[in-house]
Amino acid sequence: MQLQVMNSPFTGEQIELLNRLLPTLSDNQKVWLSGYIAAGSITSNNQISTAIQATIQSDETDVTSDQLTTREITILYATDTGNSQALAEEFGQKLESQSFKVTVRMMDDFKPKQLKNVQDLFIVTSTHGDGDPPDNALSFYEFICSNKAPKLEDVRFSVLALGDSSYEYFCQTGKQFDERLAELGAERLHPRVDCDLDYEELAEGWFDAILSKVTEKSTVNNQRPSTSSNKEMDGDQPSHSKKHPFRAKILENLVLNGRGSNKETRHIELDIEGSNLTFEPGDSLGIIPENDPDLVMNIIEETGWNPDESVPVSKSGDVLSLREALTTTFEITTLTIPLLEKAAELSTNETLKQMVLTQNKENLLAYMNGRDLLDLIRDFGPWKVTAVDFIKILRKIPARLYSIASSSKANPDEVHLTIGTVRYQTHSRDRVGVCSGQFAERLEPGDYVPIYVQKNNNFRLPSNPETPIIMVGAGTGVATYRAFLEECEEQASTCKTWLFFGEQHFLTDFLYQVEWNKWLKEGVLSKMDVAFSRDHEEKVYVQNRMLEKKKELYQWLEQGANLYVCGDEKNMAKDVQKVLLSIIETEGNKTAQEAEAYLSEMRKNKRYQRDVY
Repeated sequence: MQLQVMNSPFTGEQIELLNRLLPTLSDNQKVWLSGYIAAGSITSNNQISTAIQATIQSDETDVTSDQLTTREITILYATDTGNSQALAEEFGQKLESQSFKVTVRMMDDFKPKQLKNVQDLFIVTSTHGDGDPPDNALSFYEFICSNKAPKLEDVRFSVLALGDSSYEYFCQTGKQFDERLAELGAERLHPRVDCDLDYEELAEGWFDAILSKVTEKSTVNNQRPSTSSNKEMDGDQPSHSKKHPFRAKILENLVLNGRGSNKETRHIELDIEGSNLTFEPGDSLGIIPENDPDLVMNIIEETGWNPDESVPVSKSGDVLSLREALTTTFEITTLTIPLLEKAAELSTNETLKQMVLTQNKENLLAYMNGRDLLDLIRDFGPWKVTAVDFIKILRKIPARLYSIASSSKANPDEVHLTIGTVRYQTHSRDRVGVCSGQFAERLEPGDYVPIYVQKNNNFRLPSNPETPIIMVGAGTGVATYRAFLEECEEQASTCKTWLFFGEQHFLTDFLYQVEWNKWLKEGVLSKMDVAFSRDHEEKVYVQNRMLEKKKELYQWLEQGANLYVCGDEKNMAKDVQKVLLSIIETEGNKTAQEAEAYLSEMRKNKRYQRDVY
């Protein structure tokens, strides 16, 4: 029975100490303590408290090592862009700073059979394409969903899922991991959290909740973690990040396509001198874009709001004018199902309410396709709400990530990008990409843009500089390969290199043609095969060129070559993988299942890497 103030002669402080002490005492300790008190050695309340506290401390030295052991924490992440990795590593650092034993691993680097030995498991994962796991999660995902997965009754877990609510299968991979772990008997320590593109605040809340739970458990086990200040960790972080971007000066903003091209691809050079930003070939550059000011004013005029009205833009109370907020802070070019649901609550329009109420995903997705906030406001007005209330339903404008197209060794204090301008017309209006449109229409050399480096350890040159590399890319997907070859040139690498490049027209769309030819002449680039799809009656793509060279390509793979794919995921990357499997099957004299296993092994060994979007 627990002692209480009302059923004993002790003070509240003494009750707390006694209730901590008594359950831990052995029979001999209880006898000794009762005799000690009976002997009259203690005469005051303060002495009683002091004696009990001393006994607790003495007893704690006798607690078995099992009682003192904190549960080990395993954090697994799966990522396409690096966001999940950054969050997992940040969370791991926070736990380590408080004396927890933590293991942080990419899913492909974690042996699935060790899952049965895990104690506390926290998963941070993005979702790839149409609800699929990221490439670096496939092996773990297949294992955990198979009959080989062990029962996990002794495992506690929680999942942080990253996604984009404008897609139909929002956070699908995180949902599947969460459901499967529960099916295997694991205890859900904290509910799954699904994050949209502006994930920072939700992720931080998940971190705090998990930290509170594991700290509470450790305190119960008599091992209170240290409370080192997070400021110490902050000092180890890069000086510039997504939260604190560096304002980089634009040095060059050039169109790479020739006259008459259907495309507008820009080569951007930025000055990063003094930023302390570091990057490797394969990393991406994050850019914090601004919305088109004309679109912003059209929205304000349509609603009749005051552009100079102050509106809140953060939970900490920061305010901006409505015009500034819609330009710099909130997303206005993409519709999502959560946005439509929130908008329906503010609207008096029955059509919108009914569309949301029926929860017909096909109808919702069909409406959202190609429409923006201005369309929503026009289609379902009038809106009898204030700007302050409406702003609350908008999500933050997401950063845009672009593969870095340069080597820091070749271009110190600079970073280069290859950006394809997005232009299209839908629903009787011309549209332009947020960031690509900003570079195409409103940014010139001498202007500044906020940037940060996004690490991508899943798309790296081989550690052995003699390993052959095969690079497959279309359009702006060759940006990373320009960085690869600049790096190889600077390192005087002797490895064999083979580039497959695809675009529409040879005369107008052969991006970086002069540089490729120079590297071919110098031997930095060993081979190059190109596919210009619109120059022939029958369209030719990079995968067709791969098939034409299938025998030699397979020989390179057998010799240990790394193969990289960069570009559009829905079309090019899927078609390339299909052809690659076909080549492995035919040239390697394998069954379809054996070809799949061959490619899976390449992926596990970091020999097959993709950077797709």
